This record gives sequence, C-alpha cells and structure tokens, in this order.
Amino acid sequence: MERCRIARLLPGAFLMAVRLRGMEPDETLLLTREMMSSGKILAWPEAWRGLVVDKHSTGGVGDKVSLPLTPALAVCGCKVPMISGRGLGHTGGTLDKLESVPGFNVSQGPEQMLKILEKVGCCIVGQTEELVPADKVLYSMRDITATVDSIPLITSSVMCKKAAESPSALVLDVKYGDAAFYKTLDSARELAQSLVATGNQLGISTAALITEMDCPIGQRIGNSLEVMESLECLKGRGPPDLRELVTWTGGYLLWMCGRAVNAKQGVEMIGRSLDDGSALRRFQAMLEAQGVDSGTAQTLCMGSNDYFKVLRPAKHREELKTQRAGTVEKIHAMPIALLLLEMGAGRSQPGQAINHSVGAELMVTIGQHVAEGTPWIRIHHDTAQLADRQKLSLQAALLLGDSAPFPPRSRIAEIISPEGLKKRQDAED
Repeated sequence: MERCRIARLLPGAFLMAVRLRGMEPDETLLLTREMMSSGKILAWPEAWRGLVVDKHSTGGVGDKVSLPLTPALAVCGCKVPMISGRGLGHTGGTLDKLESVPGFNVSQGPEQMLKILEKVGCCIVGQTEELVPADKVLYSMRDITATVDSIPLITSSVMCKKAAESPSALVLDVKYGDAAFYKTLDSARELAQSLVATGNQLGISTAALITEMDCPIGQRIGNSLEVMESLECLKGRGPPDLRELVTWTGGYLLWMCGRAVNAKQGVEMIGRSLDDGSALRRFQAMLEAQGVDSGTAQTLCMGSNDYFKVLRPAKHREELKTQRAGTVEKIHAMPIALLLLEMGAGRSQPGQAINHSVGAELMVTIGQHVAEGTPWIRIHHDTAQLADRQKLSLQAALLLGDSAPFPPRSRIAEIISPEGLKKRQDAED
C-alpha cells in the first residue's frame, strides 16, 4: 500500500525503485489493482458470464494472430472485446493492420462495443481514455526512467488493461528471441509466470504460450499484407505456424472458459471454424459492424483472391534472390522489420503516420532447400528502388545451411496453464 501511495505522489522515483529493488508478487498484484481501478471497468451482461475472453501478445514481427483468432472464438460461442494497440518500433500493431481496410473504425466506446458484441460476438478496438488512466501516466515515464524492462511494471501494465475488460479467461503470447523484447526462453518464462500468477489472482483464468520470435510469423510482414495472410488463414489456408498459434491460443481459451473439455478439443474447434468458412463469415460481419462498407467487406472476404481490389498496393515490388544453394535454416526477422520501419510501415514515435502498403513477402520457408538464384523475398515499397545497403541487410537475414530439408518446427516452446508449466508436446496429451 505504501508503494502505491508513493507511485501517486512521485511516479518517477517509484518506477526507478521498482526497477532496482523489484516487487513481491502481492505488491505487483496490489499495483495492478490500483491501476485497473483508476478508470472505468467494463461490465457485461450476466448471460455472458464465463464467455468473455481475450488474448495479449508481447509483440513480434508478422504477428497477425488476433485477426483470424477473434472471429474464430466468436463462432465457438465466446464474446471477444479485444482492446488492441498500435505498432511502435519494429513490432506491428493490430489496429494499424485493420486500418489498412478502407472504412474500418477502431474508435468504439463501451456502448458501441456492447452493441457489436451482441450482434457479432467480437470486436477489435483501440483503448479509450476512460480505461486505466494511471497506466498511461506510468507507461509514458518508463522509457525516460530506464524502467521499460521491469517485470513487475510490465506485469501491472499488461494486466491492468486486460483486467479492466472483465474477461473470464485470458491467454498471453509471451515471445522470446532475436526480434522479441526478451531474448531468452528463461527471461520470457519469468515474465510469463508473473503475468499468469497475477491474472489468476485477479480472478481471471490465465495461461501463457511462450513462443519463438527469431523468424517472422507467416510469410507476410506489413499491414495490408498481413490482412491478406489473415484472410488466407480464415479460408483454411495460409502458413502452418500462423495456424498453430491461432488454434492453440484459441484452443486454450475455449477450454479455460468451458466451451471445450480440454485444450486439444478446443484446438480442433478453432481449426474447424477456419476450415468451414464460419470464422471468415464472422470476420466479414465484424468488418461491417465497425464501419466497412458491406460491398467492400464482401469483396475482401468472399471475392477473388486479388485482395488488391480493396487494399492499396505499393507502387513498387522488388525481389531478392538467394546467393547460393542450401537449406533455409533461419530467416532473421529483425533486419526485415527494421527495413520496413525505415520505409514507413511502422513508426518510431507515437502518432506518426504509416504507409499501410509497405511490406515484405517471404517466398521460401524454413526447412526448404533452394537453388542459387531462387527469389526468396519480395519487398513492397513506394520508393524508387532499394539502396545497396538495404539489399545487403536483407541478404544477411537469410541463413542457408547444408543440412537436409526439414519439416516446419513448432513455435510454441512451453505453455503455462492455470495448472502450471508444460512443454509443448506434453500439452497435447
């Protein structure tokens, strides 16, 4: 209680003290509750008790999981009031991706959210001024006080926002690797355990997937391109790593809120909604409910696969080719993400305008054997052409080896369920 009083009076000193001395779990919980209570807490109809769910990702490259997951959960009987953020730095933002669809409106107040949830079952919106104003104050100071990496502060910031949505179940995707905030599995596990413990103490059934973030998720990076790949996933196609993250995140949520008898059945339910077109139809309904013209939504979701009929294409497309033969061992996400940030796909400062059309398509997959001269990446951009230094940076992102081709690997290293830590393979049993 004393620390929370200090946080109100001397926020900068409080942040630095937490960074240096840490917090006990009960102190982190108390701080989270104080921040959650600083603003409006959303309330839902009694009939929805146990059905309101959400997810949160710590950020990555090509992370478009929320787009296909949200309507898939709604099809399976959940209510999903997803409050998302914008991209900053090398990580993309869910709101930015959706705003590449003409007419999509992320600004929905609590009353509008309720109407959309009653009609569609899901929405993806931006944070309103009414929710957790205390977090905005502390969050804005964490960078200038060098306290960004404090686990108690990250935990309270993430969980106060999610708790203010009043969900029954929450799954966190905590990433580790070269393109993640936390570089090692051990450090990501420490954060995940803190988040899960705090969530469960708040009365929210909470779990975490700890997932690898060395390589981009899927084959497309950049706002419009990620919408396209999400639509492919919603059509039962698309890259297997994206589908894995969507189905396992959704599967755990369905189990935790009682819609599935276990996570494995939940995974199967989410997969069916992707394969039978029901999640795609629900995504179309969500687009229309949030301001997209019905004809535009129909063309995007049910028309031909020429998504550029709706989404603005970049002026130029430029391909790079492999410089030797070999097996694709890794595609480093960071050089690609930093190039796209430089070209306008993201923002280095809050409030900057972005170019939704800038992006990259990976034309090879991890484990694939390629010949010398094989096109491996296509850059969508509005500049005249890539500079030599940009090409060199991209070529360094592709790691080719001499091993035999190998099948796709799971991105999920560990799962922390409300029951405790599990390895990925153990979770299937």
